[in-house]
Amino acid sequence: MEALLWVLLPGFAAVGTGLLAWFVMQSRMEVALAQQREQLAESRGALEAERHALESTLDISLKAAEATAKHDALQNFLTELRVEQRHYMRESRMLMNSRKSLVLQERMYFRNIPLSDWIEHEIAFEEGADVGRLVQDMTVFDKSVVSITEAPRQPRKALA
Repeated sequence: MEALLWVLLPGFAAVGTGLLAWFVMQSRMEVALAQQREQLAESRGALEAERHALESTLDISLKAAEATAKHDALQNFLTELRVEQRHYMRESRMLMNSRKSLVLQERMYFRNIPLSDWIEHEIAFEEGADVGRLVQDMTVFDKSVVSITEAPRQPRKALA
């Protein structure tokens, strides 16, 4: 019996030591796994925050690019608009009266496509009046309305 005890005792000690080593290694592995999960969570959080920041930056830059494209398209369209003018003198005779008038005709074009019909104005003309000034004063299509190239530019806000 004593011999059996000397044989089994080291076996129990070995099994106990093995179980103890297994529990210690298991807890070490759980600690390492918890640390890796923590690092993974931090990395995911940082990536998520960076993705949100990148998306918001892209949204802002995309909106700014769209606004710039719309503005440029409108500006290009408006630079393609032009006004054609012609004028001539008309003399109306009634009995003893003779009346002179300046007839001004204007038409708006986009490139070479007419956008409007001829708009005609008749201006009473007095001797000695400046024809060029009358034509400029009586235009239907005001230059500031038609051409935005001469309009004062407002500074544009820079978007992030």
